Amino acid sequence: MTSGLDVSLMAAPDTGGDAGLTLMQREAAECGQGLAAFLERNRATLRDLGATLREYSPSMVVTCARGSSDNAATYGKYLIETRLGLPVSSAALSVSSVFEAPLRETRALCIAISQSGRSPDLLATVSRHKDSGSLVVALVNDETSPLAEMADVVLPLSVGPELSVAATKSCLVSMAGLAALVANWAQDEELDAALHALPSALDRAFAEDWRSALADMTGATNLFVVGRGFGFGVAQEAALKLKETCALHAEAFSAAEVRHGPMTIVGKGFPILAFATSDTAGDSVRGAAAEFAARGARVHLADPAAQGQGLPAQAAYPALEPLLQLVSFYRFANDLSLRRGLDPDSPPHLAKVTRTL
Repeated sequence: MTSGLDVSLMAAPDTGGDAGLTLMQREAAECGQGLAAFLERNRATLRDLGATLREYSPSMVVTCARGSSDNAATYGKYLIETRLGLPVSSAALSVSSVFEAPLRETRALCIAISQSGRSPDLLATVSRHKDSGSLVVALVNDETSPLAEMADVVLPLSVGPELSVAATKSCLVSMAGLAALVANWAQDEELDAALHALPSALDRAFAEDWRSALADMTGATNLFVVGRGFGFGVAQEAALKLKETCALHAEAFSAAEVRHGPMTIVGKGFPILAFATSDTAGDSVRGAAAEFAARGARVHLADPAAQGQGLPAQAAYPALEPLLQLVSFYRFANDLSLRRGLDPDSPPHLAKVTRTL
């Protein structure tokens, strides 16, 4: 965890004026302001990058990331594949860092996502893809990092210092940054307009009250987190945060995949957290949630179509609804961590910068 920095917190929604707030809560509250800063800072770069990508016309996209950044990459995968029809693959970083395997020359777009931009295995992988002829785009918060120096195009996350070990604003703005990249590349004016309305909606979503799920999860030892489509990356991120900040074994599943082997262990009292969107992928999540509830599982569903039932969730452009649910979840995870007697800012055995090889 970085220390000794002069931290100037960005303006954020009212968090109650409590000086005892955790760093995680303060930083999650800055997601809307952070996204506004990202969009303003990168406006021209995103426009030019969109034109470059239309001319470059990559044959595939490879993402390079770990942890929360890799969950952001999952979200980006669904956007790129649905909006641009290009296959997206997540790089296995050990192929470069451990096995040192050669890489054929490709005409790929390599998207690297990192808060710190300093993990050796990430850098080795990005270097290998750049040497193979890929165009490298980096979404990174530390503009002085080796990743920023290596990239052909840098999109600074611009979210300010993030001191809690639990990444929040850097992850969410990475997801929104990928949406902005896609909007400019595909010349999708509707998505672009929705993104520029998102910062204020994130502020409202941060204030949503998810405390109704606290009782079922305070004493839990295992749970499933379910999503589908644009919501699957957010489900992965929620499961990671529950493990990281709440010492709670949480496993993320697609609403389709969970109907196979995992369905067996869901019975009476088993806790489920589910993220539904207002599109057809959300129908799959709602169907799985209903089936689990019929078995007596304790289902907590965030669903903009639920009209006051379950966990409150705002309706928006469907591809962006999961980001609104994620910022609501971040505040809930912080509260759950404290309720379980833990410190969400300093999970045991973890550091802010993980230098994996």
